[in-house]
Amino acid sequence: MKPDEVSITPTSDKPDDKPVSSGVANNDQKDAAANIVRSQIDSLYSKDPTHSSTSTTSETTPYQRTHSDNAQINQEQWKQYHSAWQTYYQKYYEGYYLHHLKNTQKANPTNTLGSSHYFANQPSTDEEETLSKEEALFDLRQKLLSKVQTTAKKARKSHHFIPITSAIVVMLLFAFLQFNRILIANVVAYVSPGSIDPQNIVIDPNTDINVGPQAKLIIPKINVDVPVFYDVGNDYDSQMKAMENGVAQFAIPGASSHPGQIGNTAISGHSSNDLLDPGDYKFIFSQVEKLQKGDSIYANYKGKRYTYIVTKKEVVEPSEIDKLVYPTTKPVMTLITCTPLGTSLRRLLVTAEQTSPDPSASTAAPIVEDKDLTEVAPLPGNSPTFFERIFGAK
Repeated sequence: MKPDEVSITPTSDKPDDKPVSSGVANNDQKDAAANIVRSQIDSLYSKDPTHSSTSTTSETTPYQRTHSDNAQINQEQWKQYHSAWQTYYQKYYEGYYLHHLKNTQKANPTNTLGSSHYFANQPSTDEEETLSKEEALFDLRQKLLSKVQTTAKKARKSHHFIPITSAIVVMLLFAFLQFNRILIANVVAYVSPGSIDPQNIVIDPNTDINVGPQAKLIIPKINVDVPVFYDVGNDYDSQMKAMENGVAQFAIPGASSHPGQIGNTAISGHSSNDLLDPGDYKFIFSQVEKLQKGDSIYANYKGKRYTYIVTKKEVVEPSEIDKLVYPTTKPVMTLITCTPLGTSLRRLLVTAEQTSPDPSASTAAPIVEDKDLTEVAPLPGNSPTFFERIFGAK
């Protein structure tokens, strides 16, 4: 039997009822149902989304697929697609971690920054979004603090600081070698550079007394008691060598007298010098600039003491050796040292006149061969600095 010929026989209790045939009416109902399904399928695959789903067409043509090919997705749509997924995962993990953070804070009420107290006083249902933001900020601060501490520990243990520290140490060492004389000279200027022998304490400067045979220079005001070396030559090497053991006479034509002789007796000494240079008198004249008019200077020479009184001070250039040569009828002494303290830029000249023994009884200085002063070495100074030694300067 074919499906179209199926008949429905009602089960009636009445004996007069007869079976109803499946005739044309039954076929029309089946066609109508099939058409409704076809119309619904067509609406899903049709380009026209407004296709009626209640069409009652009675066409019996076979079903035809009318849907279009898959639409092409452009780049902007892909971006929106990925952004949507990223937002989803971000919200998911944010909620996950904040949930555990909140549970941890509730379990530990003594948490730092007062976060537990803050969250405990906030509603947990109506303002869940606000709490989440605050918790996220707290979590971010904690992570940043942890990273900073970890980075600081790594930096302290880093070997990159070793070469930097070594470079700084080397630079400081070079700076000390170059400028140590400035530092030490200024310190020594406030500390006594020597010591006065008790037998050289002068009670009456005008008393003509005999002293020991060693030539000395004594300046009580600045506590100087130092050996003096005469007739050592006026060249640089001779002066530097003599000043290792005391102070030295700088004799030039027109200024070559000795104590007790008419003329100028020039005595040179260091106010500062390099710490590595030899000698015990590298700062012997560091306080000479404190001398003023009227201060006393004593010179022991050939068993006799000579007293001088300071009359003037002046600062000159190292090449102005002519400042030592001038006509005089008295025995005069000039102390020569470098200035400013710790450098050899200029020279300080302190001039004093003899007052005892009686200067009128002084003898004339021996005549020295007259020479051109331009051929004489400059006024004595300090030894070369560290860098001057490297580059070969004196």
